[in-house]
Amino acid sequence: MSIVPRSPADRVVVVGGGVAGLATALRLAPCPVTLITAAPLGLGTATGWAQGGIASALGADDSPALHAADTEAAGAGLTEPGTALGVAEAGPGLIDWLVNLGIRFDREADGALALGLEAAHCRRRIVRARGDSTGATVLEGLVRAVRACPTVEIVVATLHDLIRDAEGAVRGVVCARDGAAFRLPARAVVLATGGLGGLYASTTNPRGATGRGLLAASRAGAALRDLEFVQFHPTAIASGRDPMPLATEALRGEGAALIDENGERVMAGVAGGDLAPRDVVARGIFQALARGRTVYLDTRGALGRSMPTRFPTVAALCAEAGIDPAVQPIPVRPAAHYHMGGILVDEAGRSTVPGLWACGEVASTGLHGANRLASNSLLEALAFAPRIATAIMDTAPAKAPIRPAPLPTSFAGGEGAPDAVRAIMERHVGVVRDEAGLTQAIDSLEARPGCPAAETGLMVARAALARRESRGAHWRSDFSGQLPARHSVTGQAEMQQTQELSDA
Repeated sequence: MSIVPRSPADRVVVVGGGVAGLATALRLAPCPVTLITAAPLGLGTATGWAQGGIASALGADDSPALHAADTEAAGAGLTEPGTALGVAEAGPGLIDWLVNLGIRFDREADGALALGLEAAHCRRRIVRARGDSTGATVLEGLVRAVRACPTVEIVVATLHDLIRDAEGAVRGVVCARDGAAFRLPARAVVLATGGLGGLYASTTNPRGATGRGLLAASRAGAALRDLEFVQFHPTAIASGRDPMPLATEALRGEGAALIDENGERVMAGVAGGDLAPRDVVARGIFQALARGRTVYLDTRGALGRSMPTRFPTVAALCAEAGIDPAVQPIPVRPAAHYHMGGILVDEAGRSTVPGLWACGEVASTGLHGANRLASNSLLEALAFAPRIATAIMDTAPAKAPIRPAPLPTSFAGGEGAPDAVRAIMERHVGVVRDEAGLTQAIDSLEARPGCPAAETGLMVARAALARRESRGAHWRSDFSGQLPARHSVTGQAEMQQTQELSDA
């Protein structure tokens, strides 16, 4: 059945209710948009949990070129310089766009935007809102704007598949609501479905973040890139909650230190120390835990006393766990946080399949490379949304007949990955990997046919096995060195090692 009374020749379907989907829907106006969101608008998205902020070169001592250089350094050889510079240059204008939507960021006494420091940034350039509630503040503002936009209608449903025409172009989606599947034909589809951290037992992502958009794109024949690069946030709060609450990286930018149970500095002797890139800090903590040490984030003293006003989200999370950060260190451990890999797209967010675009964490734009620089994720989604909108409106709708296909009679919902899959991914496809563990993961995941989470995890595990080196967030204990820099591109049937890059 069809539940939306709009012409497929005009409609664009955007799947995802986070910053990427909302910004794209707004940028598409006056084109009619149907926004598919798996939960009521404003809920169930990782955007609302983002504590850090939005990186933007706004300081007098900063520049987009410096921001791009930091992005490239963190990306470990796989960040595309043109993409990094273009996104960095767009940053100040995107902040202005958000301000014009009524989103209020933290400011200094003189009215200038308050800029924070995070790991691997050479300047203070993190724009924040309500201390450590940037994601929630931006999400609230975008939701208000979308609800007020007459060209956007909202459908709460879960993505099942993509509709294609006789020439293979994407022409809509198959979704499910209340257990019943339905089709939504469209001139174009934008996937903004987020990441896959929910595939892991330890994650800071919503449980429903299992890579459903990646899987749908793969089944439609779209190329996927660099799936092996999963970023683990170093300082998830080890309080027993699932998903794990996060202690923002900005705390280390303000002086918090990583210590063990004896008060020794965990990152002592490591270049960058507590402010080293995330992959380095995550491995440092992981290795300390593997040796039987307990790791804490030490905010005791003035920083801890100021947290209720400066970092109210983390302060509330600590209070829920019975921790007083002014007098007690916060127990932390790495947790799956962000997926650098995704649907391969061009500079306009266009996938390798006509009619299909991708925005945000589900996309591989070339910005993040092998390791995302802190607070570049919201920025990337905001930067690509207008590019995607322009490209769609400049593209003539396909005219080939849609392939007839029966609707599915059963539907695997979006409630999250089975615990068995999460345990496999956590143990064998985590912070440190090796051939034996990855092979075991592949065998175990292949033994779960019909499980979407297992199918997506399998793509990640196969990509990790094929990359026989250590680079960025992908660390192989059996291949600690680096090969010439290259992307990995996954087709529907096999892994192809392509896109050779210069090491010069």
